[in-house]
Amino acid sequence: MSESENKIRVLVVDDDVDQLMLLERTLNAYGFEVRTHRSSLGVSNLVRHAMPDLVLLDVNIPALSGDRVLSLARNQAPATTRFILYSASDESKLRALALASGADGYISKSTQGEALARRLISIYKKSKLPAAASTSAQ
Repeated sequence: MSESENKIRVLVVDDDVDQLMLLERTLNAYGFEVRTHRSSLGVSNLVRHAMPDLVLLDVNIPALSGDRVLSLARNQAPATTRFILYSASDESKLRALALASGADGYISKSTQGEALARRLISIYKKSKLPAAASTSAQ
C-alpha cells in the first residue's frame, strides 16, 4: 500500500482563500491528503470523483450554505464519506445546525493545529467502527 493510500483524504470547502491555505498547510503537516474548493458550486461532483473520507464544509459560504451543500453532496458521496460543518458561528448554533442537517460532526474555526487534526481523526475513526459500536459510542 502506498503512503497516500494510508492518508485520510479531506476535502475543505470554504470561500476564504486565506482560510483554505491555512487549513491545507496545517492538515498536510499532520499527514492528511488535502484538497480544497472555494465555492459551494460543484461540490457534489467533486465529492463523487475525489471520494474524500471527510468533507469540511464552511457554513457561511455564498450561493449555497454548507448545510445545504451537505444535503446535495451526500447523495453523490460514497457511504463512508463523513461531512463536518465548520464555522466561526457560536458553537451551540453550529451544533444545532449540524444535528438538523444530518452532519457527522461540527468543528469551530477556533479549533486549529493539532486540536483540529485530532478532531478530524476522531470523526474518521468513528466512521470506521462497526454500526453497533458507533451507536453505543455516541
